[in-house]
Order: sequence, then structure tokens, then C-alpha cells
Amino acid sequence: MAAQDAPLGSALIGELEGPIVLVDAPRPATLQQAPMLDALVADGTLPPVEERVPLQPLVVQPVEGIGTYGGTLRRGFTGPGDDENGNRWVSGDKLVFWDYTGTEFRPALAQSWEFSDDDRVFTIHLREGHKWSDGAPFTADDFVFWYEDMYTNPDLVPVPHASFAINGQQGRIEKVDETTVQFIFEEPYPLFLTILGGTTFMGSGHMTNRGFHGGAYAPAHYLRRFHPKYTAQADVDALAAEANVEDWIALFRLMNTWSLNPDLPILGPWRSVQPVNTPNWVLERNPYYYEVDPEGNQLPYIDTIQMVLAENLEVLNLRAIAGEYDLQERHTDIAKLPVFLENQEQGDYSVRLDPGAYGSDATLQINHSYDADPEVAQWLQNPDFRRALSMGIDRDQLNETFWLGVGSPGSVAPDPSVPQSPGAEWRTRWSTLDVDQANLLLDEIGLTEKDGEGYRLRSDGSGRLRLEVFAISGAFVPFPRIAQSIAQQWQEIGIQLDVSE
Repeated sequence: MAAQDAPLGSALIGELEGPIVLVDAPRPATLQQAPMLDALVADGTLPPVEERVPLQPLVVQPVEGIGTYGGTLRRGFTGPGDDENGNRWVSGDKLVFWDYTGTEFRPALAQSWEFSDDDRVFTIHLREGHKWSDGAPFTADDFVFWYEDMYTNPDLVPVPHASFAINGQQGRIEKVDETTVQFIFEEPYPLFLTILGGTTFMGSGHMTNRGFHGGAYAPAHYLRRFHPKYTAQADVDALAAEANVEDWIALFRLMNTWSLNPDLPILGPWRSVQPVNTPNWVLERNPYYYEVDPEGNQLPYIDTIQMVLAENLEVLNLRAIAGEYDLQERHTDIAKLPVFLENQEQGDYSVRLDPGAYGSDATLQINHSYDADPEVAQWLQNPDFRRALSMGIDRDQLNETFWLGVGSPGSVAPDPSVPQSPGAEWRTRWSTLDVDQANLLLDEIGLTEKDGEGYRLRSDGSGRLRLEVFAISGAFVPFPRIAQSIAQQWQEIGIQLDVSE
């Protein structure tokens, strides 16, 4: 493609980069804290920084050099359902991380780990002196509490999670000592480290899992108050009534959700001081955070994150264009890229397009367990039917319309640049427009009859075959409009798609 024909903004696509964990770095000789904490230390509210970070903190080399303390980062959010907007800022509470290339594991809460020779026991070693945001010790007891009183309690976790099982057999957690925890499985589970490093029920951390009760640990010293094993049922019921929730289960979920409960101790870099269900969601630094830079500055550098409620995506994008945000990748509409570029100087911001290797910004997710209509269910469970639907989508057209041609049309398979990719061919397999082949597949599986408008008829003789898609509105990209475009494209293969929001 000639340079003059390149898609608008393609020159803004950057290279992958990220902070580097200095795995073998010693504890810096001196430690520094954010100036906003000085007065709290001086009056005895907080202990000195040397007593707030672990004996061996995690040392991180920032991308652009040593930073400067202070300031408020301004963002927009769309309401209480947008708590993921904050989760991305507090995800430092994972046991282990993938590095920014997605190729190697790096320590996080776990200082080190090892598998047994038979891959049945995974042992993690916590950081001595690590503390929750309220100053209480973070120990193996927090893992035991999570396993014995949360995960295996069917009131809190009704269905055990697949990520903590191998061949259908659930794992268990045992305490070795204050800083040593073992995950024990009945069969070899060498993939468990990958599970912990990923965005999974077991690996996402305490804060990101919030009221779903995942993450493998929780602040026992705080949550016991809301658990009937440790507190009289009448007292727990009274707390539930006071919080205006129906029972202790709902109370426990509320109290274990960092975005709604500013009192919940956390391990991430920022904690809520004003909850997500208010017009201004405010996060403030965790004075006990366990990461430092190579010069001994306790992270994070930024004091607070303030997110202002936007009534809808249009308002959020207009505020971004006006320069009211400091960093706003979430919910920004790339279709407005020309306007963003035009207003950079006036709004005092710059535009960057960062590559994403995760597969797709918009997906159609088939409900494989749908059974309300046996006719529809049999087709959704038919691989050739699903392949025909995929080949009936003109992804190039969608890319031009909704991503200004900057995207890379394809399937949900990861980009070939990451090790998790099954191969470059899976980006296009059954994911390139081929109306003739799609129609042939639909004919071959028996959907040959059509009505007067060219739509395929149900095999049970009860009229037109109709599919329904529920499109998320008011978040991210314009999913309802994308779904409507797909509905128009599927007319060429005789499938009616009804779009609901």
C-alpha cells in the first residue's frame, strides 16, 4: 500500500513496551515515600516507609525512567458497572505476572515459587513483612481463609472453578508457614503457573475478582467480621440490614468488593476512597504498596486517580476531545480519530494507538448451552453452521466503518506475535468473507428452504430461522451498530439476525 493511501492514524501505532521487573535486584539501600505521606508519618498515623514495604520489595524499572511523585490522573467512567475501569489500575495484586511481552513469568506478590517433581504441588513464597493497605500482615492465613471459608463455602462460591481443578478434581490450599503456601492437586497440573499468570479466577488477584471471590487469598482479619463462622449469625444479619442488603451472602460480597467498599484492605497500588457508585470515583495511593523503583522510591508515583461520571459515551468522548482527561483509552471511539487528531493542540493532549495482541475488539459470542428453542440450539451447536456465520461477516467493511481501516481483521485468535497464538493461519481460518462457501455449508447441513425474501426456514416447518444477539450499549466500541451491520451482511447468506441492546 502506498504511503499516501495508508489508513488515517496508522503512523501513530507504537511498539510494544512495558516496565521491567528486576528479579534479582537487592532491596535499595534507602527508601523514599510520596510527600503526601510525610505528615502522616510525622504524626505517627503511619510508620516509616522502611516498615511499610516488605523486607524484599518488588523492584521495577519504569518505561521512561524514574518518575516524579504527586498529582491526580483524570479519567472518565460510565457508572457502577464500569468498575473494570479501575481494575486495570489496581492489578498489581496478582501472585505472578507475565512480562509485557507475554513470554516469561515475573514475580509479584509471590517472591518465588517452585513445582514438585511430579507437578502436583505448587509452592509459593510470600514476601516477609508484606502488609495490607491497613497495615495488617499479609500471610499464608489469608490463603487458608480464602480456601476454607470462601471458596469451599457453597453460599459464596456455588460452583467450584475449573481453573482450580485438573481432570475434574479440585485442588486444595495448605499453609506451610507464615510466608509459604502450597497449592496441592491430585494429578499433575504443570499449567497452573500459566493459570496464575493469566486473567483467570485464580490468577486475577483479590481486587479484580472483587465480589466473585476469586484470587486465591483475601484479607481474613477484615472479612471474618462478616462471616457467620466467626461472627454470630444475628450480628451478621444486623450488619446486612444496616447495609441494606438481603442477607449475609450479599453483605460479604459487598464488603469484599474494593470499588464499593473503601474500608476493604487491599494489596494493589491504589484503593478506593470514594466508591464507584458515586459521580466521582476516587482512588488514592496505598501507603503499604510493595513495589519500588531502582532508586528506592515507593510506587506508585501518582497520588490519586479521579474518574468523573459521563452520562453516555458521546459525553465521555467529547470531554476527551476537550482535554479534560489525562489518559483515556477505555470507551474512546476510534471512529472519532479525525476529531481527536484535529483537537490535539487545543485540548493539550497527544494521540497514541497502542497495538493489541489479544485477538479482537468486538466478538460474537455463541451461547453453546442455549436450549430454550431446540431448533436454534441444534444449529448453534453445529460447527459448520457457526463457520458459515463467520464466513458471512465482511470484517474488512467493519474495519473501515468502525476502526477507520486501522485494525487487523480476523478471528479472535491471538496475534501471531505472541506465544499463545495457535498459528497465523487461525487469524483467517473461517474468518474471511466467503458468501458462496457460507451458503454451501448452510445448504449441506440441511437449511435449504427459504422464504420469499431469501431467508432460510427452520427445519421443523415453523417459519423463518431467527437468531438474536444482545449487544452491549454505552461502553467501549458501538457494539449495537456493529451488530446491525452484521445483520445486514447475513442477509446474503439467508440468516435473520435480530439485535437487542
